[in-house]
Amino acid sequence: MKTVPVEKAEGLILCHDITEIKDGGKGPGFRRGHVVRREDIPHLLRIGKRHLYVWDTEPGLVHEDDAARRIAAAISGPGTCCTGPCEGRVNLTAACQGQLTVHLDLLAQLNSIPHVTIATKRALREVRPGEILAGTRVIPLAVPESTVALVENCCKNTEPLLAVQPFLPLRAGIVITGSEVYSGKVEDAFGPVLRRKFAAWGSPVIFQEIVPDEPGLTADAIRRALSNGAQLVVVSGGMSVDPDDKTPAAIRAVGGEVITYGAPVFPGAMFMLAYRENTPILGLPGCVMYRRATIFDVIMPRILTGRRVTPHDITSLAHGGLCASCPDCIYPHCAFGV
Repeated sequence: MKTVPVEKAEGLILCHDITEIKDGGKGPGFRRGHVVRREDIPHLLRIGKRHLYVWDTEPGLVHEDDAARRIAAAISGPGTCCTGPCEGRVNLTAACQGQLTVHLDLLAQLNSIPHVTIATKRALREVRPGEILAGTRVIPLAVPESTVALVENCCKNTEPLLAVQPFLPLRAGIVITGSEVYSGKVEDAFGPVLRRKFAAWGSPVIFQEIVPDEPGLTADAIRRALSNGAQLVVVSGGMSVDPDDKTPAAIRAVGGEVITYGAPVFPGAMFMLAYRENTPILGLPGCVMYRRATIFDVIMPRILTGRRVTPHDITSLAHGGLCASCPDCIYPHCAFGV
């Protein structure tokens, strides 16, 4: 930085905020990083400024705005966009609906570079277009060119720091179990909930059927959903240890690989996931019907990217798998499931 008289500051960059009295209170008159214009000089003199700290534009230095732009470009991957700088910071936002991925080792490496700061949202969460995913800036008003170049070099030939894997519009099949629902004694409340969730994810429901609590009939309904072109099937209810709840037996009868029966997530521990070839079949516990966020909401973003869920994926949900049951649910803008 260097100090210059206000009258000689035209075209130079402020190194500090300047406040002034506005409407009876203090407010920002000029922000750090502002390029002083000719018309600013009378204003600055009027509010009592005679000298200013300005950026001494030495060769080899990069202004904070340009540094943030370059760092953001280096760390952004598919499905992300960069905003313009505001007070030295550039944000990265989601360009599509999908699942956020974060290269955690690279994030730690970049934040170990002096004067570089990058903060992100937690990985593996569902994000929507325009949602802020990360922010970056450098701490001083200017940094050496070598600092920005180091960030750019670290990001070459590796996975991007941030990316959004878009959701696939998978065709969904729904099988509702329950003899009381099948007989008409109880109105189906599961189907409308599942349809709303699939619509929000962009997945069309192409099959829905209600069956009694009979494993053979439930298995037949799953097979009909698959033969009708379902790319994933959810079976609702019948997942508890009650002797009348036989959905797990039906899912096993369809064949394929059972990934899990049970998950370290509350609500939603009585969850089942199996694959028949590459088609996921989910057994959903009753909590999905009345809780806004459950294991179903946590696992579906992974399934909708087309990635095969593994047993390790399920066990890793334990850390963060306890819903706080907040009076006003804000999921997915919370730590549940991530």
